[in-house]
Amino acid sequence: MKKSALSLAVMATVALSGVAHSADTLKPVASSVLLISVDGLHQNDLDWFVKNHPNSALARMVHDGVNFKSARTPFPSDSFPGMVGLVTGGNPRTTGVYYDDAYSRKLLPAGTTDCAHAALGAEVQYAENVDKNPDRLDAGQNIPGLYNNFDLISRLSAHPAKDLIDLAQLPVDPKTCSPVFPHQYIKVNTVFEVLHANGLHTAWSDKHAAYDILNGPSGVGIDDLFTPEINGSVTDPSLPGGAGADFTKDNLNTQRYDSLKVKAVLNWIQGHDHAGNGKPGTPALFGLNFQSVSTAQKLNVSSYLDNKTSTVIAGGLAGYVIDANGKTVPGPVLEGALTFVDQQIGQLLNAADLNKTVFIVTAKHGQSPQAREELTIINDGAMIDALNAAWASKSGAAATPLVAHAMDDDGVLLWLNDRSEAAAQFAGDFLARYAGTGIGSDAQGNKLAKSFTNAGLKKILIGHEAAEFIGVNTHDDRVPDLIGIAKQGSVYGGAKLSKIAEHGGDAAEDRHVGLVVYGKGIHAAEVNAPVETTRVAPTILKLLGLPVDKLQAVRIEGTRALPGVAD
Repeated sequence: MKKSALSLAVMATVALSGVAHSADTLKPVASSVLLISVDGLHQNDLDWFVKNHPNSALARMVHDGVNFKSARTPFPSDSFPGMVGLVTGGNPRTTGVYYDDAYSRKLLPAGTTDCAHAALGAEVQYAENVDKNPDRLDAGQNIPGLYNNFDLISRLSAHPAKDLIDLAQLPVDPKTCSPVFPHQYIKVNTVFEVLHANGLHTAWSDKHAAYDILNGPSGVGIDDLFTPEINGSVTDPSLPGGAGADFTKDNLNTQRYDSLKVKAVLNWIQGHDHAGNGKPGTPALFGLNFQSVSTAQKLNVSSYLDNKTSTVIAGGLAGYVIDANGKTVPGPVLEGALTFVDQQIGQLLNAADLNKTVFIVTAKHGQSPQAREELTIINDGAMIDALNAAWASKSGAAATPLVAHAMDDDGVLLWLNDRSEAAAQFAGDFLARYAGTGIGSDAQGNKLAKSFTNAGLKKILIGHEAAEFIGVNTHDDRVPDLIGIAKQGSVYGGAKLSKIAEHGGDAAEDRHVGLVVYGKGIHAAEVNAPVETTRVAPTILKLLGLPVDKLQAVRIEGTRALPGVAD
């Protein structure tokens, strides 16, 4: 199919038409939307793969679908706000979801029982930590025989909030003295809730039971939520020796994990539940996230499958390499992961009824840095300890550390116990002066000493500046008191070369992701105008013939549907 030549001016005009229509004038384009997040997928990864694999499933989608070349995820570029943005149409300022490990000044710490006398302020971590057993693939459901046959993961509960989440790991609401589930933490509704309220079937698969957050405040948006634990042990944790490496530590194990979720999606396509039982019908909205590309970008070395010889190669270089033309391109492990994901998407395309289905392929986040030589790993634990020690020395308040909570991946987010302007200024000044020796990598993946200054940051925002950057005021109970925007290549970790990239920051490589819409009623086009991935949510409703203003974040932020789709 020949790609249409849509000018930026035309696309801008089209974009303005993407606001809500009244319910009686909407006509559905498709009966199902299959949403896929290939976590870590940069636009330049997609361009490179399609060029070098012209007969691939992704190439087919790019050539015959709408290819958005300048799509950006929300900041912070973490999995949680990225995914939440895709299904609400809102940024963290509206959804209240800043990170999967954040802080709230209106909640109480997990385990609080005397709520009348407890001090407000709590870490809000919704990741593998909330599982009944985070060392198990089934999050503690204890499926018999699972570690002899991973296909038995199909018996995993479709209702993680009810069956998989440990209440003792959840923050506590001071008003009710009850645990706050992930779905209760989000401030706006999700597209799953809108569809469910309209009698439509919904399903989703993701990496933690904590993705209960996608159910939305009602808690019932997703009829079938399949969440095998990616950080569960690959080997039986009940055996002598305990838990082994999880599914993220080797890319072939990540692919093995992702394939379990693909089986669930194939069952949904056939109209079954995730285990292949019953006939609830193909969901109106369903899909999954892939982790394989993300771990292939982050690992230093990993085994991979050589596609030419079909043999497993141990100790391959992960991330990106420099090709013969001096360009940074995917290395063997990452190319293998991209090929795996493409093959899995190909299976889904072949199984789906393309006369009824629209595919949306994008990413919750990218990853930074791509160029290995730019990497500088900074020990954030030592950095925060030094900051707290310096504050204690200055203020004499040694009993209460300055930092209430820190979240540092490839940027710095700090929530402070002392919220005064003087305390925030002290923290900012300290980081601006903080210097030392971190860890880099040579082209072969060997550890190097690498100096850094300014805590690896190019910009430090404190107090009202940090709040304004997010789009809220300082009275917001969840906004960080300090936001550090990292220099290119700064990654925060420990004292090992355990990862060569991260996400969460504001780098272009963190936020510039692929976005392709393909399938029923979609005409080939390339859109170069910038779009936010939050525009996916109203697009889904529009494709399914429902008013986009049913989404609260769409009304608050004025989020439009994607241009050139279902117009």
